[in-house]
Amino acid sequence: MNSPTIDILVPVWNDPFETRACLAAILMHSPGARLIIVDNGSSRETELMLEEFSESLGDQGLFIKSEKNIGLVAALNLGLARSDSDYTVIVRPHVSVQAGWLEALVNAAETTGAGIVSPLLRGADAPRLPALDSECTVMESCTVSLAALLLRTGMRIVAGTFDESLDGNEWCVKEYVRRVAAFGYRTCITSCVSLSCSAAQQFGSAQRRNTMVENSRSAYISRWGAGSHYCVYFGSDGNAGSLGDTIAELLDGARQGHRFTLLLHRRQYADFRKNGWNCLHTGIDLQRISNLFPLRDIQKKIRMLQSVSPDLVMVRGSSGTTFPGVDSAISQDELLSGLRIHTTNITEQPQEGVQ
Repeated sequence: MNSPTIDILVPVWNDPFETRACLAAILMHSPGARLIIVDNGSSRETELMLEEFSESLGDQGLFIKSEKNIGLVAALNLGLARSDSDYTVIVRPHVSVQAGWLEALVNAAETTGAGIVSPLLRGADAPRLPALDSECTVMESCTVSLAALLLRTGMRIVAGTFDESLDGNEWCVKEYVRRVAAFGYRTCITSCVSLSCSAAQQFGSAQRRNTMVENSRSAYISRWGAGSHYCVYFGSDGNAGSLGDTIAELLDGARQGHRFTLLLHRRQYADFRKNGWNCLHTGIDLQRISNLFPLRDIQKKIRMLQSVSPDLVMVRGSSGTTFPGVDSAISQDELLSGLRIHTTNITEQPQEGVQ
């Protein structure tokens, strides 16, 4: 089997020293990949450095220049339009790659069939990504970053590229993850690689950026709806063996951007983990109920969840189950019927699920 072809896309705006260090690390640790550099209206000093660097690459490099700063998202789309490899990997200049980084990302995509793969990011100024369960090397997630991201080209052909009307941060990538999910492509994070990430350069005034973020948030919610946080209790008699279909629908809900906290008694908790349900999605959190005073522990966990998510929705996870101390809990049928309206399974691609 032939190895997949890979383009590495680096959008650049000024900061020639950090950019050169990033590019040098990519060349050192990414054998066989083609480097696409997009100069997004940089200063003359940066432009000259990029031109010199690109000339040495020969056929393994492509230099694209925009005369003015067109924004991060538009610059990325400019580079993606010229990428025809099996995978395109975005790396912004404030990210430093290392040995084995590219193989880890491609391996995660090849083994899971995911359309988008993110590494872990480390550093005080790194974007905050969800933590993966300690037993899992790969988990699906709705939260990734444009700092470093692998994109499958077949997915881009079907779903298109990033929405340039949105911000170059949280809501743009969140919208793209949700959009590709509607075509059956999954997004995951792999713990097999963790990249160092410093603070990204900011373009424009803080007021303008904040306005863009608010407008992007509104546009996302208008398009895909607001995500909710559900707390699900299956009762002490709930059996993992009969809950497979329910968990599959909760996974679909997590792919839509909802969060689920599952309160589980000791046996349920062990069985759920044995089934690998702790590794399904970062939006699905398994919490074990204490054997000692379980009702008190349930109430304590609910209070903690509500302190973070005031609009937390309680759910009776099995028919005939009551939610201790909660009269307003909705039924499992109510939850699942709502999730099915916006299901991501309508046009799912024939690919393996993320394990």
